[in-house]
Amino acid sequence: MGGSELVVQRRGGFEILPAHAPQAVPVDLPGQVPGTALHLSEGLSNAWLLTTPAGRVVINTGMGFEAPVHRRNFDAVSDDPVVAVVFTQGHVDHVGGADAFIEDGTEVIAQRSNAACQADDARIHRFRVRRSAIFWAEAVARADAYMREQREAGDPAEVEAVPGGQSTPTATRTFEDRLDLDFGGTRVELLSVPGGETVDSLVVWLPQHRTAIVGNLFSALFGHVPNLVTVRGDRPRDALAFLDSLRRVRELRPELLCTGHFEPIRGVEVVDAELERIERGVLWLHDAVVDGMERGTDLWTLMRTIEIPSEYDLGEGYGCVRWAVRAIWELYAGWFRHESTTELYGVPHTEVALDLVELAGGVEPVVSAGRARLSAGEPEAALHLVEVALGAEPEDPGALLADIEVHEALLERSGRENFWETGWLQHRIDTSRAKLAEQAGGDTGD
Repeated sequence: MGGSELVVQRRGGFEILPAHAPQAVPVDLPGQVPGTALHLSEGLSNAWLLTTPAGRVVINTGMGFEAPVHRRNFDAVSDDPVVAVVFTQGHVDHVGGADAFIEDGTEVIAQRSNAACQADDARIHRFRVRRSAIFWAEAVARADAYMREQREAGDPAEVEAVPGGQSTPTATRTFEDRLDLDFGGTRVELLSVPGGETVDSLVVWLPQHRTAIVGNLFSALFGHVPNLVTVRGDRPRDALAFLDSLRRVRELRPELLCTGHFEPIRGVEVVDAELERIERGVLWLHDAVVDGMERGTDLWTLMRTIEIPSEYDLGEGYGCVRWAVRAIWELYAGWFRHESTTELYGVPHTEVALDLVELAGGVEPVVSAGRARLSAGEPEAALHLVEVALGAEPEDPGALLADIEVHEALLERSGRENFWETGWLQHRIDTSRAKLAEQAGGDTGD
C-alpha cells in the first residue's frame, strides 16, 4: 500500500464497520473551554458528540440502523438536550440516523446544497441500493446481528432504530459559505468545502481548540487518492475543487484533524505535512492528465502509464490512480472519446458477441484465446475475450470457469488493497461460481 508512514499505519477500507462500540471514545481537545468536550462513536461514518455549556451538538448521525448505538453511546456521556445536529454532507451514512437525535428545539444545520444532495439519493435510490449491496451487504448483516444481540441482552440504553430505515431530514438552518455559531461560549464555525464527497460538504472548525472535523472531505481513507468517481455510482468530483477545499482546511493550521473514518490525526506539523503531500500529489496527477490530453495521448494509455511520483505517494485503498485519471479526463471531455462511432449509439458491444463467437467457430476457441492471454500475463485482454464468450453463451461452463480464473488473477495481482476493486472482483467470482454450482446441483467446487 502506498502512502506515508501515518497513512500506512491507519486502518483501511475493509475495517469500516457498522456502529458497534460499547461506548463513545473521548477525544483530547487542544485548548480548554469550560463545559466543552468531544466524543467519537465510530460506524460506517464517524459520528461526533460536542458537549457545550448550551447543550449537545451532534455532528453526523450514521445510518438509520446505527442510530441506536450512537444515541446510546452519546446519552451515556451526557443527557443534556440536543441543541443542534450538523451534517458534514448529505449522504445517507451521515444523515440516516437523524430522527433518533432531533428533539423539540433541535436546530438541524447543513450547507445550502444539502437538500439537493439528499434529493439525488432519493431520485436514484433503487439504483444506488442495488449497486451498494455488492460492497456493503456484509456490513449491514453485521449491524443487524449486533442489534439482535443488544435486544436479547436487554440493553437498558437501547433506543429504537429510525422507523422505515433511514431519515430524510430537512435542515432548519442553512448557509452558503460560512456560518459562525456560539453554544454558551463554545465557538463553532461551519465552512463550505464543495470539493468533498458531495457539493454540500462542510467542515466544522472549533477555533478555540484548533480542531477541524472534516467528514469525508479527504474521501473515506485519509491520505489516499481521492475517490473522484465511485464504483458504486455517484456524481463525479472535480480534482481542482477538491484542491481548493483542501487548501481551505490547510489554511486553518489545525492541530487536530477529525476525519470521517477512524481516529483523529494530531499535531500541527503532522497534519500540515500530510495535507501538503495530498495537495501536491493530486495537483501533479491532475496536471499529468491534462498534459496528456493536450499532447493527444489516448485515455487508455494515460490510465496505464500515469503513476504518482514517490515523493507524493498516495495510498490506493479507496480511490485509485487509474480511475482518477479517467474521472479527470471525462470531467473535461465527457464520455465521447472520438475513438469509435459506436460510442454515439445505444447498441453495446455485447450485441455482436454471438456473431463473433460464431465466426470463431464456437465459444471454446474464444475461451481458449482468453486463457492464452491470461497465461501470457494479460488478464485485462483475457477478460475482453471471456466477456465476448459469455455475451454469446452466458451459462457456458467453460466460459464461466475462465471468467473465474481471470477475475482471480486480477484479484491476486491487486493485492486486495483497494476496497472497491476487491469487492467488485470478488462479486464477479462469486456470481460465476453460483451459476456453476446451480448447474452442478449446488456444489460450488470450493
